[in-house]
Amino acid sequence: MNNLLAHPWKLLLLAFILLVLGVLLPLLMVLRVLPSTFFLNFFAYAASFSGMILGLIGSVLYTHLRRK
Repeated sequence: MNNLLAHPWKLLLLAFILLVLGVLLPLLMVLRVLPSTFFLNFFAYAASFSGMILGLIGSVLYTHLRRK
């Protein structure tokens, strides 16, 4: 975790990947490429929510490190 705090770009990249996954999974479920299961719906929501939180934390860390 300390490595992610030293480099907020890694945290922002992880957040971006999770947000894209949180958008693509429901899209594929609507297009009926993937079956809409409870686990997959929950995973898509969790990926989207955690990506948003990690992106917020990464942007705050980036601005905090750039001010110093």
